[in-house]
Amino acid sequence: MENQRVIFLDYLRVVACFMVILVHCCEPFYLGGLGTYIANSYDAFWVTIFDSALRCAVPLFIMTSSYLLFPLKTDTASFFRRRAVRVLIPLAVWSLIYAFIPMWGCSEGFDWKQNLANLTLNFNMHSGHLWFVYMLIGVYIAMPLFSPWIEKVSKRGEQIFIAAWAVTTLVPFLHQAALALFGRAEVYGEANWNEFGSLYYISGFIGYVVIAHYIRTYIDWSWKKTLAVAIPMWAVGYAIAALWFWSQIPTQYPVNEPIDLAVLMEQSWRFCSTGVAMTAVALFLIFKKINCTGALYRIVAPISKASYGIYLMHMFVLVAALAAVSTWGLVTPWTIVLTAAITFVICSVVAVIISKLPGGKYIVG
Repeated sequence: MENQRVIFLDYLRVVACFMVILVHCCEPFYLGGLGTYIANSYDAFWVTIFDSALRCAVPLFIMTSSYLLFPLKTDTASFFRRRAVRVLIPLAVWSLIYAFIPMWGCSEGFDWKQNLANLTLNFNMHSGHLWFVYMLIGVYIAMPLFSPWIEKVSKRGEQIFIAAWAVTTLVPFLHQAALALFGRAEVYGEANWNEFGSLYYISGFIGYVVIAHYIRTYIDWSWKKTLAVAIPMWAVGYAIAALWFWSQIPTQYPVNEPIDLAVLMEQSWRFCSTGVAMTAVALFLIFKKINCTGALYRIVAPISKASYGIYLMHMFVLVAALAAVSTWGLVTPWTIVLTAAITFVICSVVAVIISKLPGGKYIVG
C-alpha cells in the first residue's frame, strides 16, 4: 500500500522539500551575532514575508508521510523493519558524514571526536536540521498505538480529537499571555517540576497524522468548495504567523540580541502553533485536488522519491551556495530564492542518481 504512487503527494512532497530549503536560506538574515541578528528593516520584512508562509513545510511532510501508512496496513514488526531501512540507516549515514566533514567555511572549531560523542544522545547543532528525523521516528513509534483507535473511532470522535488538538496549538501564545499577566509562563498544570500539562497528551505532531487521515477518509470536495475553505484558512493562518513575528522585532536596527529574542519571535512559527497548522491544512486540501500527470509529473516523481535524501544532504550544499550567492550583490529576497533554487537542483540531481545505485536506499532512503 505504501509503495503506491498518489500523484498529489508527490507534488506536495517536492514543494514541501523546497519550502524547507527556503526556510533555512532565510535563517542567516535573522539569526547570528549574539543569537538574534537583523541588519535592517528590509531584511526583517522579507524574512517575515517568506518564512511565515514556509513554516508549514514540516507539518506537510508529516501529513504526506502518514497519508498511506496510517492506520497500519501491516503488522508492527514489518512496519518498523521498513522504517529502519528507509529512515534509520540513512539518518545514521548522514549523521556520521556531518560529524566527520565540516561544511563550507565551518572548519574552525570543528571537532569530529566531540561530534561523535554528541551523537550518542542527539544530533550535532551544525546538522540541526536532523531534528526532524528524530521527531519523525517518534511519530512512527506512536502510529501503531493510535492505529487501533483510528480504525474504530467514529467521524464525530475524530472531529472531537482534532478540535481538542487545535486548542493545543494556542499553547505558545497562552504561555506568553500567562507570563505577561501573571508573571509565570506555565499553564494547565505545567510547573518547573512538571512540563507535561493537561493539553500535552493530545498535542504535537500526531495531530497532523490524524488530520491527514480525516482528510483522506471524509473530505472529497469540489475545487470550488476546496478553494472557498482553503484560501481564507491559509490567509488567516499566514496573518497570525506573520503579524506575531513582526510585532516582536525591535524597531532599532541593527538588532543584535541573545537567542531568546528569536525564540520569542518564532512563537507563531512553531510547527504545532495555530497559524502554521492553518496554512498546512489549507495547502494540503488544495494539493489533494491535483491530479496532473504528463511531462511535469515525470520530473516530479523521482524527485519526490528522493526527497528524504535531499533533506538529509541539503545543508552541505546550501552553506556553500549561500556563500557564493552572497558575493553577487543581490538584494535579500533574490539571495534567498536563488540560494534555495541552486541548492534544490543540485541536491535533487545527486539524490536521484544515488537512489538508482545499488544500495542507494541506505543513503537517501
